[in-house]
Amino acid sequence: MRVALVTETYPPEINGVAMTLGRLADGLRQRGHALHLVRPRQQRGEQPAAAANLRELLVGSLPLPRYPGLRFGLPAHGALLKSWREQRPDIVHVATEGPLGWSALAAARRLDLPVSSSFHTNFDAYSAHYGIGWLRGPIERYLRRFHNRSQVTLVPTQEIARRLASADFRNLRVMARGVDTKLFNPRRRSAALRQQWGADENTLVVATVGRLAAEKNLDLAVFAFDALRRTYPNSRLLFVGDGPQKSALAARHPEHIFAGMRHGEDLAAHYASADIFLLPSLTETYGNVTLEAMASGLGVVAYASAAALDLIDDGKNGLLALPGDEQRFIRAAISLAVDPGLLARLRLRAPARVSRLGWDAIHDAFAGVLEDLVLIHARRQGAKDLFAIAPD
Repeated sequence: MRVALVTETYPPEINGVAMTLGRLADGLRQRGHALHLVRPRQQRGEQPAAAANLRELLVGSLPLPRYPGLRFGLPAHGALLKSWREQRPDIVHVATEGPLGWSALAAARRLDLPVSSSFHTNFDAYSAHYGIGWLRGPIERYLRRFHNRSQVTLVPTQEIARRLASADFRNLRVMARGVDTKLFNPRRRSAALRQQWGADENTLVVATVGRLAAEKNLDLAVFAFDALRRTYPNSRLLFVGDGPQKSALAARHPEHIFAGMRHGEDLAAHYASADIFLLPSLTETYGNVTLEAMASGLGVVAYASAAALDLIDDGKNGLLALPGDEQRFIRAAISLAVDPGLLARLRLRAPARVSRLGWDAIHDAFAGVLEDLVLIHARRQGAKDLFAIAPD
């Protein structure tokens, strides 16, 4: 197939959506599909990449408010029409819902191209954390109108599918995300790294990984750790990531470890060298960090939502709290400090739960969805042509 992938975030930008889309793009190319990648220019003077089965169209962009380092694409309706008329894709996949994504939807519909989309981020839920909660309704209406203009919207979990269906989103299909178990696994544990953190073999290192921002509910991670440390004093709290709350958190809590942004094997070692993983966020659409923490053999405490709801069997390979039940979340964290046997069992079982979520299976599923849409569209076009020439 010739697949046009339109996205407003892409590696080397660091976030779950960019990482997922980079993986999906690589999977399509590895399977012999030709990729037309449409994305914002990430820096001044950047030129389109040239590689096998890849051509790029870079469009204008502006900084994303409150997300330094990220940009959103400006509308590119005319450029897309020109490009896709010159080299017509078999299908357009629109991965993000910004101005660039909307113009791609419009261009694809004008050219009568099949279109799929994916729902990666709960922008409507984020609004409350940035002082624009009154816009939640309009944002949801915009997202619904956006996704209902595509033939299929891919969502990462059954929970998200049910929620969106109840809000009148149509044509939803669940496609989970993958994890690189060769990269993220317990064998990456490093005594030398733990020593840098001031942790010996008896220290409990409690980690949280991701963007240090308001929507991640990081105060709860601090509260839960403080309660855990009162029970097990030989504990350290590790933050991996960056974001607008990092400076304030570090100023308030100089006793904690702020490792900043980490990548590749270094990130994998930070995961595996911890013992407990806290995910207090209530705004995750999926939460790739859940898979990475489980693959790394950590005792995970999370709310029963997003990936955690699908992957964690409470008490067997992780611990869950009902969304918003902060006391249960805190008690779960404490229980891992007071019951080393429980922590050991969860850490042993967690990697096995995600071992079947390798990227190859996800790549095959994604390509299969696109191939089905191309075939359905071709049949419909054939039927239209048949009716157009049929005698009266």
